Amino acid sequence: MTHNKHNCLAGILTTIAALCGSAAAAQNVAAPAWAYPLMEEGRGRGPDDGTLLSTPDSDLRFTQTQIDDRFSPPDWYPDEHPPMPEVVAHGRPPLVRACAQCHMPHGMGHPESSSMAGLPADYVVQQMRDYNSGARTSLDGRRHNSMREIASEITDEEILSAAEYFAQLELVKWVTVVEADSVPQTYVGAGNMRHAEPGGDMEPIGQRIIEIPEDSHRAELRDSHSGFVAYVPPGSIDAGRELATAGGGRTIQCSICHGADLKGLGAVPSIAGRSPAYLARQLWDIKAGVRAGPSSALMLAVVANLTDADVLQLAAYTASLDP
Repeated sequence: MTHNKHNCLAGILTTIAALCGSAAAAQNVAAPAWAYPLMEEGRGRGPDDGTLLSTPDSDLRFTQTQIDDRFSPPDWYPDEHPPMPEVVAHGRPPLVRACAQCHMPHGMGHPESSSMAGLPADYVVQQMRDYNSGARTSLDGRRHNSMREIASEITDEEILSAAEYFAQLELVKWVTVVEADSVPQTYVGAGNMRHAEPGGDMEPIGQRIIEIPEDSHRAELRDSHSGFVAYVPPGSIDAGRELATAGGGRTIQCSICHGADLKGLGAVPSIAGRSPAYLARQLWDIKAGVRAGPSSALMLAVVANLTDADVLQLAAYTASLDP
């Protein structure tokens, strides 16, 4: 990390301390099922019949087994991104799976995994250190397991090459946020991804964010040309905007750390236009103290007084922004 980035983080920490007082303690927090989905019994993909599958925009063909390969995930559009480092494209068996399997070659990932595109390399390196040390876990006690396994075996050189690769990628519009009273009924399938039920039945949204693929089949193919829709309760975007810009007496303005447009500041990551379900999980994980690395320490006082509704609204607002 450069001297300027150290100064940036030091300034942020001083500002937070001045506005929020001493660091807040971790709290007992429940893990909402909508934000921490778990594959439902009998809703997996079933056996591979060997059919060669394709996307509408690529001439390549893969079986579902090949698509699900942890060490050689599909790269449907190799001309649309820089050359991937070996650890991103193939990992290193048996434990270091390819980064592109979950985060995809364009770095946008799915709601159950982080969007990595455009994240500062220093930030990514620190997150891997936090996984390895046990400082970064998850509120539901399981979502960190695969990353903890990878972090225990990956080398510093591999971490840096992956971090630098994802840092150079452009964060694209990947999720469309829609306010709605009613949403499709859903199920949670393979990889803990939520999908709309085929029948098209609807149900009240309640106090949830329902994030599903625009096209479930293409999402299962890991097609980076097919994004996601996030349904949020009516009024949540404006409520989140007010909270993010004014604090509502419960927190501080997001722009102090994440920049005026929430597109990052120094080693602090951008939060605009990323998955709202993923962002909500991070806020709850930090509040519960299960995500406790150096960058999370900056956030603990910020999230201490947020209600569950606040978390939902902040996630809805930030996801609605252009990345």
